Amino acid sequence: MSYRTAHSLHSVTLDDVRGAQKMLSGVARVTALEGSRYLSQLVGAPVYLKCENLQRTGSFKLRGAYIRIAGLLPEERAAGVVAASAGNHAQGVALASALLGVHATVFMPKSAPLPKISATREYGAEVRLHGQVVDETLAAAQEYAAETGAVFIHPFDHPDVIAGQGTVGLEILEQCPEVGTIVVGMGGGGLAAGIAVAVKAIRPDVRIVGVQAEGAASYPLSLAAGHPVSLRNPTTMADGIKVGRPGVVPFRIVEDLVDEVRTVGEDRLSAALLLCLERAKLVVEPAGASPVAALLDAPDAFAGPVVAVLSGGNVDPLLMQRVLRHGMAAQGRYLAVRLRLTDRPGALATLLGVLSAADANVLDVSHVRTDPRLGLSEVEVELNLETKGPAHCAEVGRALRDAGYTVID
Repeated sequence: MSYRTAHSLHSVTLDDVRGAQKMLSGVARVTALEGSRYLSQLVGAPVYLKCENLQRTGSFKLRGAYIRIAGLLPEERAAGVVAASAGNHAQGVALASALLGVHATVFMPKSAPLPKISATREYGAEVRLHGQVVDETLAAAQEYAAETGAVFIHPFDHPDVIAGQGTVGLEILEQCPEVGTIVVGMGGGGLAAGIAVAVKAIRPDVRIVGVQAEGAASYPLSLAAGHPVSLRNPTTMADGIKVGRPGVVPFRIVEDLVDEVRTVGEDRLSAALLLCLERAKLVVEPAGASPVAALLDAPDAFAGPVVAVLSGGNVDPLLMQRVLRHGMAAQGRYLAVRLRLTDRPGALATLLGVLSAADANVLDVSHVRTDPRLGLSEVEVELNLETKGPAHCAEVGRALRDAGYTVID
């Protein structure tokens, strides 16, 4: 049987989370709580980062997966476990199964990043690639479970999983007893629900704020309706919280114990990831950076001390490259300018000299001579520039105007 208590107001209790904490001793790391001077100045109160991006497998998912698998009956363990995931849950199940001596089969989309597929295999799981999206992968995993008797390990919709994730909340209270607000990213809701169960039972005054991506915000609609509501096509770069429907089990806990659910846009997510990298020297995936995005979006909305949970750091290098570019653009670190020159030798060199004097770094140049809108002796030039921020962008614009150039909108 599972170690969970038989009777509770919710499906998960503080005793369940404390029991999970004991089981995870020596398995999951007690991750660091790091202060952020920049965010503290922005919010006007101490801000700390709970670094689950530094957890084993790179996210909090190991906690819940280990507790769920550890609670299986001997005959269930013998049948093995199966999961479906594009990344973090896959790796958590793979490592937890290896530690517990249970065979794991993990279905992953064919489009899953190669580093995540490789890591899941290296942790000891049998990886099967199926489908292009997680919904197809999930269906294949459930079909496999029905055919083989393997136990399906859900990423968030099970009390044991939620109890395991709740150990993050106990660690926060131990590391920052005076915490006023905990901000946590939400997909299906397992992490937020677990933290809320643990924290509210000990410190009911602590405010718990969930954060969802605007394009995958199923919780605001579901909370308004009073039951889980499905999104037709959730879209966000933050694949760790790209969940179209809240879990049944975490939903009721979130509904009762989470004080607020906020949403953030893609620009904020990009800026938050960039901030974590530049200011905190931490590699964080977009979903993990969502609490920081919420702080950037509304710094006056959070009573301190604030703990932002960086839930994961498993970001594909190619996505990281795109997100960093997006984040730099959102912060005004890139500037695109388009203008017309007289088509004569040296005109482009003169323009580049002006930009060099303004300390703008030219990333690429497009030189167009054949547009019918251009005069016979005209050429249109479009440049993408790297700058130091919005103020520097304005300086570059002034330098171009002072040199006699007209920037085309």
